[in-house]
Amino acid sequence: MPTRLGPNQYGKAESRLVRITRDGGTHHIKDLCVSVALSGAMEEVHRSGSNAGLLPTDTMKNTVYAFAQEHGVPSAEDFVALLARHFVTSQEAVHRARVRVEEYAWDRIAAPGAGAHSFVRRGQETRTAQVTHGEGGVEVLSGLRGLTVLNSTGSEFHGFVRDRYTTLEETRDRVLATSVTAVWRHSGTGGAPDWDRSYAGIRERLLQAFAGTHSYSLQQTLYAMGERAVEGGGIEEIRLSLPNRHHFLVDLEPFGLENGTGEGAVYLAADRPYGLIEATVLRDGAEARIPADLTSP
Repeated sequence: MPTRLGPNQYGKAESRLVRITRDGGTHHIKDLCVSVALSGAMEEVHRSGSNAGLLPTDTMKNTVYAFAQEHGVPSAEDFVALLARHFVTSQEAVHRARVRVEEYAWDRIAAPGAGAHSFVRRGQETRTAQVTHGEGGVEVLSGLRGLTVLNSTGSEFHGFVRDRYTTLEETRDRVLATSVTAVWRHSGTGGAPDWDRSYAGIRERLLQAFAGTHSYSLQQTLYAMGERAVEGGGIEEIRLSLPNRHHFLVDLEPFGLENGTGEGAVYLAADRPYGLIEATVLRDGAEARIPADLTSP
């Protein structure tokens, strides 16, 4: 039976890059993981094996490192935008380039005699960005993953549906914890923003909404976080994925101890299974365009 080639792409995934900028005795680190995916006129290489229009993935890796030295890494978004534009404009067969990046944060260690060149990795929080350069223009998606937050009170969960399989007890006071994954799409007006400032502002608004919302469900908290981010301006939509990091009171009665009363309480932090709450919050009139797979596990 006749066949045809469907959507396809190829590239070099997870090129690890650390660029150290030496400003005299003060050093700065950019720690990235970059993934390139290209698509376009790739019919011949799939059908006949002709590599005439095929840029090697090894060349993509080399380009990542060369661009880091030639152009520096002013921000995650700026860096991957340069790469995406380069692959589309320099290769006739490439019609679309999607470049993703993860950025790992390092904090400076302040210690007597340590100078300004010692750092410690900042937990599991990761900044993310994706730039797609194609025939429809350029789209920038920014985000984060692994932003772990916890409210030790100010969260309730009750009034939910019950059936024959429901065993969960209602609660008026619980620990609410999650590890935030978020991706947001910029408004595209007013030119390229200060990406670092934009990222810091949205991250702070997410944290403020989480801390400032008395929660009756994780869905409500998610919406409050997304609403605060969108209302702050500069973005059209944000997609959030919030796993419910359950904390269960430990039964200490077998040891003659009360738990959950008085000044202290002991919890079991369960990592799985977990409830997973996901949704997109949009500026009124905007269209949802962030793919679900960018935030879903």
